[in-house]
Amino acid sequence: MKITKHEELEVYQLAFKAAIKIQEISGGFPKEERYSLTDQVRRSSRSVCANISEAFYKRKYPNYFLSNLTIALAEAGETRVWLDFAKNFDYLDPTKYNDLIEDYSKIIGKIITMQNQVDKWQL
Repeated sequence: MKITKHEELEVYQLAFKAAIKIQEISGGFPKEERYSLTDQVRRSSRSVCANISEAFYKRKYPNYFLSNLTIALAEAGETRVWLDFAKNFDYLDPTKYNDLIEDYSKIIGKIITMQNQVDKWQL
């Protein structure tokens, strides 16, 4: 099956589901974190999705494709850091933390695989 839109990418689906989980979980963070940790983890997790999508539609141009995947990769790494802080401050249940870290490990692996297979994605 040929992938024709970004929503069909497994990595996008994983990133989107993880961002939704983060949105739901972070609603329980303390109010004083609203404009720092809560906002940052939500923004970085959503940015992973946005940059995967953008990379997909720029795949005709290898450098742009790689650039957006690199941004998605960096945002996934940033999201993991915010999750580390949330766990450290006991805002995040250890089980939910472990599940999200596992999700982001898969996402990061899939992004790296895409970066290493640029030719496969060219139009």
